[in-house]
Amino acid sequence: MVQKKKKQKKKKVLLPPIVKVFLILVLIPAIIGMYTLVYVAWQELQELPFFQEFTQQSEMDSIQANFDMKIPVEYIPIYMEAGEKYNVPWTLLAAHHRIETRFSTMKKLVSPVGAEGHLQFMPCTFVGWKHPSCSGLGEGSISEKEKTDPAVIAKYGGYGVDANGDGVADPFNIEDAIYSAANFLSIAGASKGNIEKAVYQYNHSDKYVKDVLHYFNLYSTYREKMELVLALNE
Repeated sequence: MVQKKKKQKKKKVLLPPIVKVFLILVLIPAIIGMYTLVYVAWQELQELPFFQEFTQQSEMDSIQANFDMKIPVEYIPIYMEAGEKYNVPWTLLAAHHRIETRFSTMKKLVSPVGAEGHLQFMPCTFVGWKHPSCSGLGEGSISEKEKTDPAVIAKYGGYGVDANGDGVADPFNIEDAIYSAANFLSIAGASKGNIEKAVYQYNHSDKYVKDVLHYFNLYSTYREKMELVLALNE
């Protein structure tokens, strides 16, 4: 008869109390030090420009997932500055830009009827209808030099603005175009809250008004969130 061998229980290795205390005293500072290093490294990483840009873009993309076409982030500060100067909602400027040239993504920024630039101004509207060549739809016969000369624009009562201070008011310059649109909309009534009236003055089309107001209302819904993202990453 074969007898079964009894399994021997493994003895637990017990550390002496003094060793336990020693390990605790060594490990706790090490863990605290490691945590501190990770925290400091994370804070430093967040300060790096590329990280801030990535975070801003990610947060903005999340908001703009609600739009059929994203508002280019680099344009938003220009809308905001122009809107503040002329007392018009910056989201209205964005809405016009979306409708006029799909945020300047069109290959040719000149329409078949002669509207020009990022926000599609007719030359006579940009330079002023008092210009002797202006009539009809407003294409006029205005030289390129006159068309961008702030003094000429002031003389003929146009809406063109030299926003960046380079001495010319150019409808093909994004800052000048946005500021010029803000100037027009402000005078047309947007600065007093007459948004629909101002939009109609920009383009005498009920469909145009409906389309612009659609995007204006949509962008306005998320305006505060977009502004917050920009403010947190300044």
